[in-house]
Amino acid sequence: MPGLLERNRTTTVLECLIICGLAIVPLFLTFPYRVNIFLSYEGAYRMYLGQVPYKDFGTPLGFGFWLVPSLFFKLFGPHMMSLVKAQVFMNILGGFAFRSMMRSLNVQPIIRLLSILVFAISYSFFNFWPWYNHSVIVYEFVGLAFLLAALNREYKQAWIVYIQLFLSATFLFLSFFTKQDGGGLGLLLALALLVYGCIQDRKYLRLGIFIASYLIIALAVFLPFQKYNIGYWFNHGQPPHNSRLSVADFADAIMGESQWIKFYLVLILLLLIPAIKQFSKTWEDRNFMLFTLLTLGILAEAALFQVTSYTPPDNNIFFHSFAFALIASLLTSQLHIKLDGWKAIIAGACLVLLWWSGTYWKYIDRVFARFLPGKEVANVSPTGENVVSKHNFMINLDTTDVPTSEWVFTSIKGFEKMYMPPSTVHGMEKVLAWKAVNFQGKMPKVLNMTELTPLAYAMPYQLETGSNYPLWYHLGVGMFNKQLQLFTRKVQRQEYDIVMYEYAPTLNNFFPFALRETLQQHYRLADSFLAPRRPTNANIEVYVRKNDTTDWETLQYSESK
Repeated sequence: MPGLLERNRTTTVLECLIICGLAIVPLFLTFPYRVNIFLSYEGAYRMYLGQVPYKDFGTPLGFGFWLVPSLFFKLFGPHMMSLVKAQVFMNILGGFAFRSMMRSLNVQPIIRLLSILVFAISYSFFNFWPWYNHSVIVYEFVGLAFLLAALNREYKQAWIVYIQLFLSATFLFLSFFTKQDGGGLGLLLALALLVYGCIQDRKYLRLGIFIASYLIIALAVFLPFQKYNIGYWFNHGQPPHNSRLSVADFADAIMGESQWIKFYLVLILLLLIPAIKQFSKTWEDRNFMLFTLLTLGILAEAALFQVTSYTPPDNNIFFHSFAFALIASLLTSQLHIKLDGWKAIIAGACLVLLWWSGTYWKYIDRVFARFLPGKEVANVSPTGENVVSKHNFMINLDTTDVPTSEWVFTSIKGFEKMYMPPSTVHGMEKVLAWKAVNFQGKMPKVLNMTELTPLAYAMPYQLETGSNYPLWYHLGVGMFNKQLQLFTRKVQRQEYDIVMYEYAPTLNNFFPFALRETLQQHYRLADSFLAPRRPTNANIEVYVRKNDTTDWETLQYSESK
C-alpha cells in the first residue's frame, strides 16, 4: 500500500509539473504581433475601463471570453503581455479540468499522466494568446469536470453533489456565453452524460437540479441586458446574423477531412466490440459508459466545431487527449498490459513527445538553425551549379513581405515585448507625434479601424460607446449594415479628428470597403504603413480632416510627449 500511495503522489506531482511547466513557458518569451489579437485586447480594455457589454458596445458573442483578460488587465495593466498572462491562467485551468475528468473516470495513473501530457502539448502549449474558440472549450471542460465529479465520485453528503451540479451548470453556461456553438455542443454532451447517469442509478433529481441551475443562471445573465438590445447582437442565427449550420459544409469537413477524428472513431469502435457483445453488462459499468460517452461526444463536437468555428483551422484539436486516454485504457485492459513504474512513464513520455514533436520543434529549430548544416538557403553551389532544394524551389514574388526576422520592438506603452514591422512602429510613432502636436493635454476624437487597438491606451483617446456601437468592424460578423450607415454618416460629417483604417484587400470586408471610399471623399490621406500581419499584405491608412495642415513627413516621436 505505501508503494502504491508513493506512485500516486509521484504521478500527481508530475501531472502538476506538466500542466504548470508547459503553461508558463510564454512568460519568458517575446512575441511578434498576433493577427486578430486586437479583438481580445479591445473587449478586455473596455471592460477594464468599466464599460458594460451591450450597453457601451455590442458583440455577437457573450462577454464570457473577456472576463479573464479584463481581470488580468486590472492586475497587471492594459498591456499586450497581460493577455499572455491571462492565457497562461486559462491553459492551467484547462489542464487541471482535464486531469479532474480523468480522475473522476478512474483512469490508470500512468495513462492519466500520459494523457495530460498529450493534452498539454497538443492543445495548450502553443496557445499563447487568449481566443474565444479556445476559452469556450476550457470553460466547457471545467463544467464537465464538475459534472463527472458529481456523477462518478462517492460523497456522503448530498449537498456536495448539488453544489457540483450548480458549478457545472455555471461553467457550461459561461462556455455558451463565450461562444454559442461550442457552448451549445458542450451542453448537449453534458445532458447526455447526465441522462445516462440518472437512468443508470434511477436518481433523476440531479438532472432537474442541473437544468434548473442552468436556466436560472441564463435568465439572471440575459434579462438585465434586454434593455441594451442583446437580442440584436447575440448571434443565434437570426438576421442580421448568418447561420453557420450547413449540411453541405458538415459533409465536406467530416467526409473530406477529419482524418484523425475518423481514425480514432474506427479504432475505438473496433476496441468496443467485446463490450458491445455483452451490452447489458457494459451498461451497468458506470465508469466505462461515462468514459466512452464522453470521448465519443468530444469527437462528435470536434467534427462539428471545425465547421461552425473555422478559424483558426486547428481550434478543434482538443479531442486528441480524450481519444488517447480511452484507446490506451482499452488496449491495456484487453491485452493485459501492466503499466507501472518509471520505465513505463519514461517510455510512454518519449513516444508522446515523438508523436507531438511538431509543436515544440519549431522553437528548438531556431537554435539548431544557427549551426546545423543545410539550414541556409543557397542558390548556387561552390561549383557554380544552380541549387534547387525544399527551401528555394518556389520563387517568392511578393515584394511587400517583411519577414519576422526584420521586425523590431517598440517603446510605445501597451506594446512592450512585442515586435512588428519597422513600418508599423514608425507609423504609430507618427500618429502619437501628431496627437502631441495638435492636442496637447486634450483627447482627439478617433476612429481606429485597425488591429492596433492598444493605441487607445498609448495615445490615449476616448473610446466611443453606445448600444449600437460594434466592438469590432468586420462587416457581417462584428458589425452590420446598420453600423456601416452610422459610421458613414459620421465620416461624411467629419466628426473624427483622425481615422485609422486597415485596408486588407484579400479579406472579405474585414474592415468595410465601402467606408474607405467615403473616407477618400471627405478626408485627406496623411500616411500609410504596413499592418502587423504575416504575410504583410495589408496597410493601415491614416486619414485626417482636409483642413488639417500637419506635415506628416516632419513629425518626430518623443516618449516624453
